[in-house]
Amino acid sequence: MLDETTFRRHCDRAMEDLKKRLIEAEEEGGFEVEEQNGVLNILFEEPPGKFVVTPNTPPRQIWISALSTSFKLDWSDTEKNFVFAKTGETLPVVIERVIKEHLGARPITLH
Repeated sequence: MLDETTFRRHCDRAMEDLKKRLIEAEEEGGFEVEEQNGVLNILFEEPPGKFVVTPNTPPRQIWISALSTSFKLDWSDTEKNFVFAKTGETLPVVIERVIKEHLGARPITLH
């Protein structure tokens, strides 16, 4: 398991990168991004919805709450990113997929 300092460094970098990518895609993507105390909220008007991306220090994971599901991502030295073990997807790829599933036909690209 990563020590807390290393986790926070990786997490801060991954969350900042994700936030930048989401902000760039906001207008075409049909959503809005807000950051509150290190937590990213992705808000949708049509169809209504809210996704939450949260760093979780005790288990050293980034948690995503989206589509009535919780995704728990662990750091991967190989990918140099947080990865959803079930699918092998990196953080930006998981977010891209769940946004696309929520919005339907409107694809976005974050990676």
